[in-house]
Amino acid sequence: MQAKLTLGIESSCDETSAAVLRGGRELLSNVISTQIPVHQKFGGVVPEIASRKHIVNIMPVIDEAVRQAGVTLADIDQVAVTYGPGLVGALLVGVSAAKGLAFALDKPLIGVNHLEGHIFANFLAAPELEPPFMALVVSGGHTALVDVRDYNTFHLMGQTRDDAAGEAFDKIARVMGLPYPGGPRIDALAQEGQPTIDFPEALVGKGNYEFSFSGLKSAVLNYINSEKMKGHELNKKDIAASFQHAVIDVLVGKAFEAVKEAGRDTLVLAGGVAANSGLEARLRAEAARQHVKFYYPSKILCTDNAAMIACRGYYQAEAGHYSDLYLNAVPGLDLEER
Repeated sequence: MQAKLTLGIESSCDETSAAVLRGGRELLSNVISTQIPVHQKFGGVVPEIASRKHIVNIMPVIDEAVRQAGVTLADIDQVAVTYGPGLVGALLVGVSAAKGLAFALDKPLIGVNHLEGHIFANFLAAPELEPPFMALVVSGGHTALVDVRDYNTFHLMGQTRDDAAGEAFDKIARVMGLPYPGGPRIDALAQEGQPTIDFPEALVGKGNYEFSFSGLKSAVLNYINSEKMKGHELNKKDIAASFQHAVIDVLVGKAFEAVKEAGRDTLVLAGGVAANSGLEARLRAEAARQHVKFYYPSKILCTDNAAMIACRGYYQAEAGHYSDLYLNAVPGLDLEER
């Protein structure tokens, strides 16, 4: 029996993406139309503009994904789409397109949690990877530790109480006058600086798997304002290195404590901040020291993309977890909601 073809659709923020996946791990196409140049002039994503751009891009992106895969829409066996979390207007564009295609083609519809999709990007990057494992999800909107017990069973061990790590990166970058998106700019500057400034790390007590970056963000802002008031020239490289060091310290420490607590021997990194070179290097070094297997996706699979949504959708469908045509966008969707 031929493996199923899954069409994945992703539109949760400022990337319009469609992908075609054969079976659970054979990627035939992954098309991404980014809106970064559009939002750069505003210093961040403007939700209304993002929604309008998705409307313009969604069908051409789907058509291109199908064309690159060498199939037709009639060949597609099921349609998987991100329905949350994310920007409600942006999500609605993808959900509406997916529902229309599923209805017109008479194919099953699968609503996918965007965060679960990020975790499943690792299956595309590492075909040998199997649950159970611990996942550290670090993105612009979320920071969480998730015990992945099998393909459809997840336990949220802890998440951020306020700002996500990626959000903090972007806010600090904006204050430092760096262009959007700020995360990669901070990472590049940090490689040239030294972590000489002692910024605070929150919720670092043993057994606490929650995160908080609002205090760190405030401390960096206060430091920058203080230096400006004193008439000092900002050493942006050292500020970036010190800020990034404080974020990574907390992420790495909690991740490996969670691995030990859950009795896992594997850690995977997921989400847009997974592309941060400093975080990847520290996790890799600590994994080697503790004899823990470590996986992370390629940079294109770290960012928002439909390949990860198709992969997550495939495994949901294998377990019989489909959606009906009443599926709606859920902007505040939690990880364990279904």
